[in-house]
Amino acid sequence: MTAQQPFELAADIRQCLTENILPYWLKYMTDPDGGYYGRRDGEDRLHPEAERGAILNARILWSFAAAYPLTGDPQHLDAARRAFDYITSRFVDPEFGGVYWSLNPDGTPADTKKQTYAIAFTIYGLAEYARVADEPEAPLALAMSLFRDIEENCLDKDPAGGYLEALTRDWKAIGDMRLSDKDRNACKTMNTHLHILEAYTALHRVAPLPEVKAAVRRLVDIMLRRILDPATHHLGLFFDRDWTRLDAEISYGHDIEASWLILEAAREIASPQDEDFYSQVLDATGRIAMAAMQGYCTDGSMIYERHASGRYDNEKHWWVQAETLVGLLWLAKYHPRYPLAPNPLDLAAKTWDYISRNLLDTERGEWYWSRFADGSINRRDDKAGFWKCPYHNSRMCLQALALLQ
Repeated sequence: MTAQQPFELAADIRQCLTENILPYWLKYMTDPDGGYYGRRDGEDRLHPEAERGAILNARILWSFAAAYPLTGDPQHLDAARRAFDYITSRFVDPEFGGVYWSLNPDGTPADTKKQTYAIAFTIYGLAEYARVADEPEAPLALAMSLFRDIEENCLDKDPAGGYLEALTRDWKAIGDMRLSDKDRNACKTMNTHLHILEAYTALHRVAPLPEVKAAVRRLVDIMLRRILDPATHHLGLFFDRDWTRLDAEISYGHDIEASWLILEAAREIASPQDEDFYSQVLDATGRIAMAAMQGYCTDGSMIYERHASGRYDNEKHWWVQAETLVGLLWLAKYHPRYPLAPNPLDLAAKTWDYISRNLLDTERGEWYWSRFADGSINRRDDKAGFWKCPYHNSRMCLQALALLQ
């Protein structure tokens, strides 16, 4: 990569954020009656009757709050405020705490279970909003309240530790703990622990309290001592209560995402006295990133996963490509001991080329869910919805702009 190319790449990525991703959500997903619609399908048709997920709304909150310092666009601050108002008035459970999993289109509770993952993402959005809100006290107070809900109800008090996947509305045991229909019904998962870690890291930036720092440190230890396979440097996905692994899959997207999120957490809480801790995390996350690169393809894309049978899932999901670009930039900046040919910056540019050519909807905005293994656009899955949010791609843009400067 020449001296000029990082600036050109950054300009393209900034344009993607400000002219492709964020305008789509303002134009097509804003409900004039309050909050945001729950779904647009792969053909970009609105489904106003769709349930509204806590994860979608929390990620909208985070995306616009995180983008506002970069753009200075008052529409973006207004969008974050709209998401905050909707979450606080509709999703937060006033009786038992936590947040509901989903709402009906009229804002009444639909599924009231307490999914730890959804509460974590709400903390993540609130922490980011507290950095830009005119009155940060309210989002910060709610973020801390939800933090304590997780710590008091979802933290496994058994010696094995870790966080339980889901509970009933009033924090009792629940039979079906799955995050989605595609997941195993497991008591503890990599995905939930990774995003509690991400949320708590963001919370620590605005509330650097000892209890938050201790929770971040505990989660880093869990990721590296319970979830990371020391033999392969890949992450396990599903576990029972005592951390017996229940799967044999490899998720390349989660590996590359975890490689930088875990290091980000360590960088947030490490002090000069924690040199050994930080060095251990730096080494481990470099190995995770290099293991993830086993799924990297010559066209700049990343394979979705390898099944237990050894068969590869070659669908190119939008979020995996976004995380691959970020992971490569973190590799370039923080892991020079792991040489790649071409170097990580050139590979990141190649991944951006794949994304811009294959996933961006240049006419209406946003990204398609994926490209199928045969190269065709996936229109079966949502353009915007319960799991298709302006989070992975907007976060990719913001991370890239920060790292390329």
